[in-house]
Amino acid sequence: MALEEAGFVEVAGKRLEYRHFGPQPEEAPTLVLLHEGLGSVGLWLDFPQALQRATGCGVFAWSRAGYGSSDPVDLPRPLDYMQREAEAVLPPLLDAIGFRRGVLVGHSDGASIAAHHLGRIRDRRVEAAVLIAPHFFVEEMCVAAIAEAKIAWETTDLAARLGRWHARPDVAFLGWNGAWLDPDFRHWDIRASLETIGRPMLVIQGADDQYGTLAQPQTAVDLSPAPVRVEILDGVKHSPHREARDATVAAIVRFFTAFPELSVSQTLEVSP
Repeated sequence: MALEEAGFVEVAGKRLEYRHFGPQPEEAPTLVLLHEGLGSVGLWLDFPQALQRATGCGVFAWSRAGYGSSDPVDLPRPLDYMQREAEAVLPPLLDAIGFRRGVLVGHSDGASIAAHHLGRIRDRRVEAAVLIAPHFFVEEMCVAAIAEAKIAWETTDLAARLGRWHARPDVAFLGWNGAWLDPDFRHWDIRASLETIGRPMLVIQGADDQYGTLAQPQTAVDLSPAPVRVEILDGVKHSPHREARDATVAAIVRFFTAFPELSVSQTLEVSP
């Protein structure tokens, strides 16, 4: 399919909204953005455009089912929803958009989906991954922060604020929050997927991330047989691409230039 600047694509029985910036997949490598647990196409703000300008690549972002203007999902979400996205949704989505080569760029839940996909699917078209504030296992501080978000949902105008980004803010919030606060979710763990990754990864994390400690990036370094670079951004919390957009883009460009064999790195050499 020829990608428009904005539109919808049907994948796994769901109509998913997307935005695309820059060249088509057949013309240049594509950076595929996977959003956070409360994210959507819109909540990337101007990060996709900044990334496209810095790399010359195509940048594709979409809202997973249950988010943004994409089709809703039934609640409660299964506790392995991230693994299901990585295994059952992301592969046909890449096929549907004509993905040929490029990099997965995920934030939070999206980073976990990207890592699991890299370790389990091993799609040769995916040359690397950028993981922004990923989760590989559940930490108590993360559960505590998500419990605070539930209180905010029940006592503040959070639903109205999320309504700016989601057609069904209740589905977006309760699907994410309910899964993470389920007692059985304490056992969620994708560290085994890291052990089979054969592509380089960049892990970016804010030094003040309220949802995860530096044990998360260290776990990627310790377990992945492929190269892992880590960038810790001082004074930044859980959303480096919004809180420190330029520093995050610069870290990604440094990562790409460190691996000249990547098609993305070759694009950097010819982009203005």
